[in-house]
Amino acid sequence: MPQPGQSHEKDPRWTAVDTYSFGHLHPSTRISPSQSALQHALDASQQAGLPDIAVSPSQGKYLQLTARLARSKNILEVGTLGGYSTIWLATSSPNVKVTSVEVDMHHANVARSNIQTAGLEDNVDVIEGPGMDVLPALAQQVRDGKRPKFDFVFIDADKENNWNYVDIALGMCEAGACVIVDNVVRKGQLAEETDDPRIAGAKRVVENVGRDERLDGVVLQTVGEKSYDGFLLAVVK
Repeated sequence: MPQPGQSHEKDPRWTAVDTYSFGHLHPSTRISPSQSALQHALDASQQAGLPDIAVSPSQGKYLQLTARLARSKNILEVGTLGGYSTIWLATSSPNVKVTSVEVDMHHANVARSNIQTAGLEDNVDVIEGPGMDVLPALAQQVRDGKRPKFDFVFIDADKENNWNYVDIALGMCEAGACVIVDNVVRKGQLAEETDDPRIAGAKRVVENVGRDERLDGVVLQTVGEKSYDGFLLAVVK
């Protein structure tokens, strides 16, 4: 999803395919989360002044299905925003638990309200604070046996700390856990030389995952209503 300062690259074909396919593959009459819960989260976030940088509906459904394929029971999300992606992850199975970390108190409060409206407050714990403060504390809880290990991690926060979040999260992950880092392609700038610290953060996480014997990963490029971007998917060995 595009970040502040990153212009949207639009193609009507991309949006049309997203709209057509999502409408057929996520009918509101029989699949969770409901269209009304998802739309409420988007509308409430917009009304509260949150930036329009949540994942698209198709991207959210991808996260949900990937977590389901991984049989995830304990999910870590870094970057809650208004809780839109959180709602997708929290509906990946009936007994899944999502721990979501959000640095902005206003965003966290909006997310909690949206999650409650979706009826998922028992499945989600939103923790306020900078990721670089919260994640080490979570890791200590895991080491102390006070919190189970995670089997799915979704990182969608400040891009400069992409690798730091992955590195800390690895100490809390089960073998075979899935790790997804969003917004690493950035309209193709991943492969370019640049002074942009967000792109430098994307390059660092890709290069470090490639060097790290604990992980096996791949970058997938995407297009859609949220422009041209892509994500890093890695599996913990």
